[in-house]
Amino acid sequence: MGFKKGDNWKGNKFGRPKGSQNRSTEMMKVNIQRMINDGLDYMKEDYHKIREENPEKALALLIKLMEYSVPKLKSVDMNIEADLKQTIEEIKVEVINKTKEDGAKDKNE
Repeated sequence: MGFKKGDNWKGNKFGRPKGSQNRSTEMMKVNIQRMINDGLDYMKEDYHKIREENPEKALALLIKLMEYSVPKLKSVDMNIEADLKQTIEEIKVEVINKTKEDGAKDKNE
C-alpha cells in the first residue's frame, strides 16, 4: 500500500527537503568517520613500519599525504612575446649602430 493522495494525508506534502540525507547514508558516513579516526591512531606507527621495510614506499606515501597539507602551486601562463620582440629589435638597432660607428672609426684611423 503506497501513499494516499489528497487532504487526508498527514505527511510532508513537499517531500524531503533539498540536501537532507536518508538515515542509511547518514549512518554510513558516521561509521566511515569512526573507522578513519581509529586508523589515525595507528597511522604514525604503521608509517614507521613501512619506512623500516621499504623506505621508497614510505617516501611515496609521505608525498601523497603532503598533498592534503601543503597547497599545490598553480601554473601560470604568461605571454611576453610582444615585449621580447621589442627588446630584441632594440638590441639589434644598438648592435647595428655600434658596428657602423666602429667601422667608421676604423676607416678614419
